[in-house]
Amino acid sequence: MASVTLSNVRKRFGELETIHGVSIDIAEGEFVTLVGPSGCGKSTLLRIISGLEEASSGTITIGDRVVNDVPPRDRDIAMVFQSYALYPHMTVAENMGFSLKLRGMSKAEIDTEVRSAAGILGLESLLGRFPRALSGGQRQRVAMGRAIVRKPAVFLFDEPLSNLDAKLRVQVRQEIKDLHQRLGTTSVYVTHDQVEAMTMADKIVVLRDGKIEQVGRPLDLYDRPANQFVAAFIGSPSMNFISCRVSDGLFMASGGTALAAAPVGFVEDIDYVFGIRPEHVKLDAKGLSAKVVLVEPMGSETVLSLDLAGERILASVRERVRLDVGSTVSISFESLMWHVFDSLGDRIDCR
Repeated sequence: MASVTLSNVRKRFGELETIHGVSIDIAEGEFVTLVGPSGCGKSTLLRIISGLEEASSGTITIGDRVVNDVPPRDRDIAMVFQSYALYPHMTVAENMGFSLKLRGMSKAEIDTEVRSAAGILGLESLLGRFPRALSGGQRQRVAMGRAIVRKPAVFLFDEPLSNLDAKLRVQVRQEIKDLHQRLGTTSVYVTHDQVEAMTMADKIVVLRDGKIEQVGRPLDLYDRPANQFVAAFIGSPSMNFISCRVSDGLFMASGGTALAAAPVGFVEDIDYVFGIRPEHVKLDAKGLSAKVVLVEPMGSETVLSLDLAGERILASVRERVRLDVGSTVSISFESLMWHVFDSLGDRIDCR
């Protein structure tokens, strides 16, 4: 295992700077996800750590070595890509052991390491097969096995689940998390899927336009997002946002609906954004009147799309409710579970 540190890393392509002074500390044995929308710079940062991309400035440290000028093969890392990149003419065992063969290890040593990795990943019965005879999930496990046999100090994952169907994504996601718990190897995982980030990571780094928006544990980001961007990105369905102002001590939506009591310190005639997660919107006979726009039964919950005085919001309720589009329901917001953001999108700490 080894720590990974990025210090004021920048990346320019010609005159265009895509990574703007990013600094990240990743402890030994930590599982960190880099998450954000397409084009935010997360894969570029991973490639900079691996050495496949050169930083324009700043330092990259793995363990106690600054590795800016160290070639990828000497950085003691192993990378699992979005594409499986398996050699079609080699068996599973040959694919997994190829890097060890290049190191000059004996056949007996390679066989021992390959069988050990195959045992961890449940690939023992597939070692003699060729990639064309494997499912997508099996191919991705072979790609992980190829990384494991190298016994690197750091694993790097570049959106490894994006080519899998929904069911396989869940399965392989669980396998990767289990693998990390077994091996304890420092891991950096890139994804645009916030569900993957929330369920797998010890720590999440949220990126936007080549800059860090927030770093923290998954539930910390969920419960206390630094700004409206993080609040919208972390959580599914996304947080509801309602434009409002303070009047007579209440947060009032533009249509005149009172949302909640405003704590002391909020100023009247200033624009705010009121945020509430769908699971904190409750059906309440004594609450606010809202019109049903769409009903999505999910089995364990029902997601309602509602019109609240001209504002579209989502409610995620545990009950299996039967509602008609166009009907009216009454809702309330769970006490103290809402958020407030200023006109710049920064979260205001209300409690």
